[in-house]
Amino acid sequence: MFIESSMNRRRFLKLSVLSAVGAALAACAQPTPQIIEKEVPVEKVVKETVVVEKQIPVEKTVKETVIVEKEKVVEKVVTATPEPAKFKEAPMLAELVKAGKLPPVDERLPSNPCVCPVMEGIGNYGGTMRRGFSGVSDGVGPGKINNEGLTWYNADLTLRANIAEAWEINSDASQWTFRLRKGLKWSDGQPFTSDDFKWYYDNQLMNTELTTGVSTTWSTGTPRKWMTMEYPDKYTVICKFSDPNPLFAYTVTRSVPASPGHYLKQFHKELVSDKAAYEKAWKDAKFNDWQGYFGNKNNANLNPDRPTYGPWFFRGPISEEMFTMERNPYFWQVDSAGNQLPYLDKITHRLFGSLDVFNMWILNGEIDFQARHVATSNYTLFKEGEAKGGYRVLVGSSAAHHAISMNQGAKDPKISEFFGNRDVRIALNLCVNREEINEMVYDGLATPKQYSPLKRSPQYREKDATAYIQYDPKKANELLDKAGYDKRGPDGFRLWKDGSGTLSFVIESLDPPGSANEQVTEMVIKYMADVGVKATRMYSERSLYESHSRENAHEAADWTPDRTLLPIVAPFHWIATIYQRPWAGKWGLWYINNTDPNGEPPPEGHFAWKIWEIWDKVKLEPDEKKRTELFYGILDIWAEEVPYLGILGEIPALIIVKNGFKGYPAGYPLDDTTEDEQLLNPQTYYWDEPSKHA
Repeated sequence: MFIESSMNRRRFLKLSVLSAVGAALAACAQPTPQIIEKEVPVEKVVKETVVVEKQIPVEKTVKETVIVEKEKVVEKVVTATPEPAKFKEAPMLAELVKAGKLPPVDERLPSNPCVCPVMEGIGNYGGTMRRGFSGVSDGVGPGKINNEGLTWYNADLTLRANIAEAWEINSDASQWTFRLRKGLKWSDGQPFTSDDFKWYYDNQLMNTELTTGVSTTWSTGTPRKWMTMEYPDKYTVICKFSDPNPLFAYTVTRSVPASPGHYLKQFHKELVSDKAAYEKAWKDAKFNDWQGYFGNKNNANLNPDRPTYGPWFFRGPISEEMFTMERNPYFWQVDSAGNQLPYLDKITHRLFGSLDVFNMWILNGEIDFQARHVATSNYTLFKEGEAKGGYRVLVGSSAAHHAISMNQGAKDPKISEFFGNRDVRIALNLCVNREEINEMVYDGLATPKQYSPLKRSPQYREKDATAYIQYDPKKANELLDKAGYDKRGPDGFRLWKDGSGTLSFVIESLDPPGSANEQVTEMVIKYMADVGVKATRMYSERSLYESHSRENAHEAADWTPDRTLLPIVAPFHWIATIYQRPWAGKWGLWYINNTDPNGEPPPEGHFAWKIWEIWDKVKLEPDEKKRTELFYGILDIWAEEVPYLGILGEIPALIIVKNGFKGYPAGYPLDDTTEDEQLLNPQTYYWDEPSKHA
């Protein structure tokens, strides 16, 4: 229980973040048929059980010969719910069924639908959830809401069946067999079967024009070898790997190797009959090649006609000022009472031009449920606005850290040499006063720490969190001098070793002015200046930032790194495969795809090779305890080499929840791996009075 009224800001947040998460919830299962009881005025009461061989709608009159005894004038009729009515649906869909525009709900659902866990009881149908987004490049937000995998997480982070009703693995985890739900459909009503996996594999994954390198998601080994797929029947998919792949059940929480081929075939160069008309179509649409055209049609954010298997489908392109998602009538989940999910009719994402505008919407009560873009540094502002705005500020724990990626594999050899020097990296860590940053930006609510697993993580170790975080500018100066950057200009800033001028670098960021990240980085820049290192911060819109990432154009970056809840499941920061946080730059790009023109291997003896060597063992180890022990070897290297300039972590995460909005309790961790505030299944979130939120 969270008691807010008698606590100050700091105490309330700390207690909230440390609150325990509840026990695991039930996995998918078939719902129990409901029993309907009603009393009807009659002159006779049936005292014997009448057994019939077929189920009969209650409205019809049926003649049966029974033995009766006249006792009273009220009869209790007890009828097992007829099979065709065991599932229920939203009123907006029932109207379409009644009008003949949609099949009955039991024909739209699989024969064994997934029963999705709920956190705050059986919900109500209807209503709209309002959110904010920053533009086309913010499509990840809506994507997380609508994503469904073959598997997904319970509240305690164990895995449950999802799109797949079951799965099996062989003894060394090199072969995974997934059993699909019979009758599962795409949002356009077409069957979702193993044919869709085969289509994706044959026409996308194996097409070298669409897939130019071997994907790390669907391959194993060194050099990497593609998985192969088999399809014994319409509802069975077998994924085979050249090496053990014990973490694959986690991979398919966010990625499903299937596509709606029945729809996409009309946009695929190899499958269209009229090649000339097809070429004219993609050229008329202003694409440079057919691959870009196909990619656009395959992106549901940009093409609302693309079928989905998520809870909602998109009503228009994400480029619109109001991006709307509407319930998918063929969604394949129900709650334990047999109600087809989702509960909410619609979700709207309203475009904001600045965080100030978004914050104003929160204060005005115009945001119903959102953690994305909600800054913890604005806690007091949002808390004071609760009553007027008609919302609550819930608190979870964020997996994100404030940290700066120092690009050892940068394009500029001088930058690469500078950050490649361990003494320099340690010095830049020691020059930062984390306690002061924490007090100034977070009122002391965060924790000074290196980028490392959260305390809630199975892989948490104190020594990883505290490596080189003490404030020691004197030692920092000594180390920078020792590293060969001992000469300074008239302004006090250090000079490059070759005498070419002032040593300086740019920290690129996608967090706009006014954000907590800007405040943190600007304070770090000040501390660096105190030891003679010149740095500047540059803001870039996300699409531009990511373009720079792919080109290895960053010198340093401050995009807050996350994936610290289940680091073995999502090791991307530690093994340099998340190129948007570029501590390894061109080396990471090469490791992801050794044909990348912007990539190249690290120099011989660099610690990145050791990290990759250990990871090759971690990902093959089926035993969880042994896997963690191996992973500690990577954490040991990070604690010794400090690839990131880690600043703060264990940051309270704020979730804005409109009064009357149900389904999401406080205290849960937010991490990209588990889709942040969508961990607990947004299809089960609901309004207590939906008619007020249409």
